[in-house]
Amino acid sequence: MDERETRHAQYWKQNLRYLVVLLSIWFVVSYGFGILLAEPLNAIHIFGFPMGFWFAQQGSIYVFVALIFVYVRLMNQLDRRFDVAED
Repeated sequence: MDERETRHAQYWKQNLRYLVVLLSIWFVVSYGFGILLAEPLNAIHIFGFPMGFWFAQQGSIYVFVALIFVYVRLMNQLDRRFDVAED
């Protein structure tokens, strides 16, 4: 493998690492907080709604949108580090 292919492999390995971490966070928030831990979280209220219900209905969506912005920032940094930025 030449240097270009090695850098390409490193770039995609890091990209996949970001995806796994961010999707794991989303899974924990949506499935864990919204389904598995809903009953214990319902003892806490946010804006008058039980927290387990809130995570199932709204929280996982907000977290997903926030993770999109985090992913964009991380990928822009990665693009600059590997000199493939679109700036």
